[in-house]
Amino acid sequence: MAKFELKLPKMGESVAEATVTNWLKEVGDTIESDEAVLEIATDKVDSEVPSEVDGVLVEKLFDTDDVVQVGQTIAIIETEGDGGEDSCTPESSAVETKPKPEMVDAVEEKVEVAKQSTQTAVESSDDRFYSPLVKNIAKEEGVSQSELDSISGTGKDGRVTKNDMLAYVENRGQQQAQPKQEAAQQPTTSKPAPAPAPKQKPAVSVNGEDEVIEMTRMGKMISKHMVDSVQTSAHVQSFVECDVTKVWNWRNKVKGDFAKREGEKLTFTPIFMEAVAKALKDYPLMNIAVDGDKIIKRKNVNLGMAAALPDGNLIVPVIKNADQLNLVGMSKAVNDLANRARQNKLKPDEIQGGTYTVTNVGTFGSIMGTPIINQPQVGILALGAIRKVPAVIETPDGDFIGIRYKMFLSHSYDHRVVNGALGGQFVKAVADYLEAWNADREV
Repeated sequence: MAKFELKLPKMGESVAEATVTNWLKEVGDTIESDEAVLEIATDKVDSEVPSEVDGVLVEKLFDTDDVVQVGQTIAIIETEGDGGEDSCTPESSAVETKPKPEMVDAVEEKVEVAKQSTQTAVESSDDRFYSPLVKNIAKEEGVSQSELDSISGTGKDGRVTKNDMLAYVENRGQQQAQPKQEAAQQPTTSKPAPAPAPKQKPAVSVNGEDEVIEMTRMGKMISKHMVDSVQTSAHVQSFVECDVTKVWNWRNKVKGDFAKREGEKLTFTPIFMEAVAKALKDYPLMNIAVDGDKIIKRKNVNLGMAAALPDGNLIVPVIKNADQLNLVGMSKAVNDLANRARQNKLKPDEIQGGTYTVTNVGTFGSIMGTPIINQPQVGILALGAIRKVPAVIETPDGDFIGIRYKMFLSHSYDHRVVNGALGGQFVKAVADYLEAWNADREV
């Protein structure tokens, strides 16, 4: 027998820690390789941590709601054989059926040392640990290191959490007003200006017939991101009606053969994403981000694709280097990300790095929408429902009324850096690519 240390895996460049949200296995449970052991949550996405070996869970080192650093050991799994180089014990005998007592003692001692090291790192005043998210909030709000060190944390072992930071920043102005007033007082009869009263949120009245529903963790995150985006960007919209009759007829013609050959459905989404990727290459100043008073021009075209989750929330997986994919590759990427989003199996780095976002409001029957920009991007395109409508058709022989398939493209963009001309030209380019679709194209 041997002991294997299950560690928190790396989850993207910007993710340094995660919160344990649910243990899927209990001590004594048998675990197979690649089977999920626990669920975790970062500030980006929820995910599962699978086992790398077959064995039995013998120890859980963290409880629900504990924060774990990338690379830390989360659990101990007892395995058959020597367990390889990642196991806790350096040696194991193939003929033994029970671990040696000294081996168990070594494991327990190592785990205890790890726990004490973590606690010491948190409690040390000289080297107190702060998560990247907490550090970013401190930087954005101008919180000094001495202020940060003085904040009482409510997390595990006194760790300062995001909520601690937000509460401190909210009350900071009121807390600093009193010392400033006392320092500014002169031995005269003049009275110091009263400190501004904190803004009070209107109370919500609840009677016995109302139902109070607690927002989910993801719901709270989405709520904050949406408010932050509206407060950051000057949202402006442009709308274009697009004739997608050629696309509609072409897809109906090829979707059967595509499904037989590729084993997947050909939806409209990859077709639209291809057109957006082409338009971003034509108008690279839509593929940018804003950093203070600087504009970052992105080299890669990474398309975010808003996907609905079973609980009603939205998540935005990212198709990396979308401009380099053909339609088959785009279709496979769209289907894969959408399916795993619904199953809550996306990896944290699969929802990061987007440079532009597309959302299909037509899925819910909406003909158009005014979506909120996904920061720090500067644009987001909403795809409206495809409708069969009467339309004027221009021909060399004159105009006539015919039945066409049409949809609205709604483009929201950041008016701080994108003017109306660029915002309008970009969405018109997307429409032009779709209307000029080659009816004889092979896929």
